[in-house]
Amino acid sequence: MRRTDALVAWDDEDDLSGNLHHVREHGLSPDEVESVLLADDAVERTSRSSGRPLVAGFTFTGRWIVVVYEVVAADPVILRPVTAYEPDPKDHAS
Repeated sequence: MRRTDALVAWDDEDDLSGNLHHVREHGLSPDEVESVLLADDAVERTSRSSGRPLVAGFTFTGRWIVVVYEVVAADPVILRPVTAYEPDPKDHAS
């Protein structure tokens, strides 16, 4: 599966419990989320809380964000962001 070639699935804008509304609550735009989700250089990990895949990287606006997602389909690859946020720098202090 090539994440960088994937289609991105967003919930309806009217769905207040959907992923589009959720990332906007975190102050992010869908374009910012997609810029990290589909980036070649995003850091790939697994969410400790949900077990879902996640990527971290810089948006086109220069913000470091984490995007937790799920694979909806394999052919074609469709990814659905579950949440996205700017991590608290204190969570990564040495």
